[in-house]
Amino acid sequence: MSNVNLRHGVFLAPLHNVDENPNLLIHRDLELMEWLDKLGFDEAWIGEHHSAGFETIASPELFIAAAVERTKHIRFGTGVISLPYHNPMTVANRVIQLDHQSRGRVMFGFGPGLLVTDAEMLGIDPNKSRDRMAQSLDAILRLLKGEAVTEQTDWYTLKNARVHLLPYSPNLEIAVASAATPSGGRLAGKYGLSMLCVAATDARGGFNVLDVNWKHACDAAAEHGNTMDRNRLRLMGPMHIAETREKARENVRFGLDRYIEYARALTPGRFGDMGGRDPVDVLLDSGHIVIGTPDDAIAVLTKLQDKQGDFGCFLHQAHDWADWEATKKSYELYMRFVAPAFSRANRNRDASLADLKANSAELSGKSHAAAEKAFEKYAKEDETAASLVAAQKSGMIGARKK
Repeated sequence: MSNVNLRHGVFLAPLHNVDENPNLLIHRDLELMEWLDKLGFDEAWIGEHHSAGFETIASPELFIAAAVERTKHIRFGTGVISLPYHNPMTVANRVIQLDHQSRGRVMFGFGPGLLVTDAEMLGIDPNKSRDRMAQSLDAILRLLKGEAVTEQTDWYTLKNARVHLLPYSPNLEIAVASAATPSGGRLAGKYGLSMLCVAATDARGGFNVLDVNWKHACDAAAEHGNTMDRNRLRLMGPMHIAETREKARENVRFGLDRYIEYARALTPGRFGDMGGRDPVDVLLDSGHIVIGTPDDAIAVLTKLQDKQGDFGCFLHQAHDWADWEATKKSYELYMRFVAPAFSRANRNRDASLADLKANSAELSGKSHAAAEKAFEKYAKEDETAASLVAAQKSGMIGARKK
């Protein structure tokens, strides 16, 4: 087991089938945040997308502002704000306002933008997205510190720009999205930021380079006098859990085919040659995706630890593989049976039960002996009481005769 006390969260892109009422989907996503908060999940990250139909939240900040008001404990991250789509000044101000409104329950996650169709609509060359992300981040970090920034680039202008408010949180957590390339890790190391590994269970990319990208981050951190913190490393992957493997497979018939169709449209060839096979088997063959039981989820998380080493939080990729009730049940089973396996919450209970089993015969003997003594004591007391009652009755009878 990991030496880091693993936290648990959700990464809500979201991913919704296109045949449902989009207004109801937004409100159901908010209901999901309430459910996660009730179950004790630690955090939820909300995405920004503008095209392709499935991923229907355009502003993570607006969604988080509503979700904060409906919840009590769970923390929210922008997962992620696509920096090339925005002026750095507006990003900094929105993040700071959210930090104040939530009184410290938000985290600032950023990335270059995942969907090429988003970039195309905004006239952004995808080949420039990562460079623009790094350029924007440098300005945002200075703005968050309260500095005045003057900067002219080929895509934004700042003239003596300064935020009105400083962040509410003295140490606002900032995280960079990292997929299969080392760019995100190196940026995290350069500035000492958190990492969101959003393809951690993808066998054809993210999983195979988890340890490599972490090394890139640590090397960059050393170059700039920083230290990477495994507690601030998050790995994302999809799961659906039920009481049995058969039930889990049955549940995901609801929406898995459409999820795979969308994933393969984004990344042609993803999941390899389907060859008419059962899509459940195709996903399970990767060895890193769960459609099964809590024990299966524990096994996959252990594999991630073996590959990555310690990491701070596992994020479920939210999806509509199953219907709403089965989806909620999956999250509940995870928190009931998977989370405790990594949190050490039952360490003392396990030790106490082990002591009982190891000393069961001896303790049972002592308990039996104590019970025998109690019976003997009360038997003697009963004999004495019976004698007293008999004597009293005898005296009363004698008195009546006289």
